[in-house]
Amino acid sequence: MIRFGPSGNSESFYSEGHSSSLEAPAWLAQKGLDAYEYSFGRGVNLSRETAEKLGHAMKEKGIALSVHAPYYINLANPDPQKREASLGYILESAKRARWMGAERVVVHVGAPMKLERETAMKNCREGLLCAQKMLDENGLSHIHLCPETMGKKGQMGDLEETLQFCLLEERFIPCLDFAHIHALHQGRLNNTADFEEVLDIAESMLGKERMQNMHVHFSTIEFTAAGEKRHRTFAETAYGPRFHHLAPLLKNRNYTSRIICESKGTMAEDAMEMKRIWETL
Repeated sequence: MIRFGPSGNSESFYSEGHSSSLEAPAWLAQKGLDAYEYSFGRGVNLSRETAEKLGHAMKEKGIALSVHAPYYINLANPDPQKREASLGYILESAKRARWMGAERVVVHVGAPMKLERETAMKNCREGLLCAQKMLDENGLSHIHLCPETMGKKGQMGDLEETLQFCLLEERFIPCLDFAHIHALHQGRLNNTADFEEVLDIAESMLGKERMQNMHVHFSTIEFTAAGEKRHRTFAETAYGPRFHHLAPLLKNRNYTSRIICESKGTMAEDAMEMKRIWETL
């Protein structure tokens, strides 16, 4: 079963008079969406009471929850104290995931800063394993960390690096952000064959069974020579990638992915469009 939903709340959610994410479950269900990603991108500041209320409401509506850990996590950082702080952000995100009944925590692994890339990779690998150990020690072993493919050349986590991270621990779920892959490689994903190449690489490294359950971020994107600049909307036809190139592959390969839309301001509407495309197959 493929699930579709937004990362956060669309502009239309607020323009229709809603102000709290506690109102999101009913709003999403009314639109036929069944996934939602709660972002701690700028800080982990959700109370247990609110997290439990949100999780209960989402469960009642049949909406699968995931969370996104803070964007500023950097497991590659050469400063041990800052790496330790990053581990703390992951742990706090996972605790709130448990409170709301979510089982996936999406993680930006980091940036090399002035380190050699292989040294940064080593730090990231050690950091992810340490993060998993911390989750296990805190009764959070059911929470899946989802290393995400990144869109800028100055970040850790291109496709192959992200898959290497997932090889460290069988509980890790790859988060393939197809907009980031598109941007990092200067417009890589333009047709079904381009998406097929990405899935073939991923399946060759992790196996088809693990990839079938991958976490997906999807939107169109604007990029520069350095990679990602900003996420765009499906209505902005000058930008790619496009979901109708990916959808048949997911269908033919029997994927059961969770697809989270990160369009700028229209994430629910564009998630609905992806679901419409999916249902026409």
